[in-house]
Amino acid sequence: MNSVDKIFAPALDLDNRLADALTWEHGGRLWPSSEQQTLTCCRVVDETHDIKSFEFRTADGLPVRFEPGQFMTVSASVNGQSVERCYTISSPPTRPFLVSITVKRVPGGTMSNWLHDNMKPGRELRAYGPSGTFTPTAAPATKSLYLSAGSGVTPLMSMTRASIDLGLNRDVIFIHSARTPADIVFREELSRLAKLSPRLRVFFVCEGVGDEADWDGPIGRLSLQLLSQWAPDYLEREVFTCGPAGYMNAVRGLLLEGGHDPARYHQESFDIGAGVAPEPAPAVKEADGACGTFTVKLSRSAKSFTMSATDTVLSAAKKAGVAVASSCSQGVCGTCKTKLLEGSVDMKHNGGIRDREVQKGFRLLCCSRPTSDLVLEL
Repeated sequence: MNSVDKIFAPALDLDNRLADALTWEHGGRLWPSSEQQTLTCCRVVDETHDIKSFEFRTADGLPVRFEPGQFMTVSASVNGQSVERCYTISSPPTRPFLVSITVKRVPGGTMSNWLHDNMKPGRELRAYGPSGTFTPTAAPATKSLYLSAGSGVTPLMSMTRASIDLGLNRDVIFIHSARTPADIVFREELSRLAKLSPRLRVFFVCEGVGDEADWDGPIGRLSLQLLSQWAPDYLEREVFTCGPAGYMNAVRGLLLEGGHDPARYHQESFDIGAGVAPEPAPAVKEADGACGTFTVKLSRSAKSFTMSATDTVLSAAKKAGVAVASSCSQGVCGTCKTKLLEGSVDMKHNGGIRDREVQKGFRLLCCSRPTSDLVLEL
């Protein structure tokens, strides 16, 4: 069973129709998250006054395989400095020839402002392959509840678009929170998709009306009363949440108060400014004359460097001038995922790697400290 089958299996009896719908996947290229390639911008869409969607095609023109909800790490030179940021793929895997990211202009945000001011059709951007575990694959369900705020709508939009494209008519309640009606991302499209799929129900709640005096939706923030009104069976649903850290914390508390099973709650822990702190360095035990330093060898480049046991492998590699794809540096995004060929590390991550990847020998270098000499597949 392929990855897309796993995502939608609970919602549809897999038959020839689904197999036909997924024939694109067999022609798609597997783009590793550690591999960087050039994307060319095809279209820029103004979603709201401060949010744009940027659509790209690959340099070789081949389709890209990914799971809805995954993200890409994009790289650009801004004012002479190399900057990397992670953005969720807002387009669905069912439209693999174009890959889009939807970006909010953040005051003082280096990459977001650069993209808004400079990215135009025909311009190129470097990016690493899709990554991330916030996907329906991790928790297949017959009934889902999507909760988002602001630009956190993007991974849930990818999931919704994929479901509609495949004609699955899944049982999904989608509740999006915004500051004002004018700030609702994908407002018209979500309303249109709800008409196409009767079992997709979409609701909006805004903190204020803004310039839309005739807004007839609820004003305020999502509450347990409002949730119970729109999703009376929320206790039975698999919940996927994405948005600012404060919003996700409030939603999680709200659901716990209402008795929802935490094991059925999934959130995109992608707000690096949310106070997710890197693990403190462990104390180095110096025994048998050990000085707390190790040698790291790179299998592909034949380079090597020495490092302290108190440093992360990523920080030591960068000090040694080794180019390693990275973004959050806190074990969240998974960009620095690298295969460990020999040796051992102490890795304390924040959800950026799956158990099966660890079993295959992969480690996140940003949150791994050596406990022996290492050989990495770099």
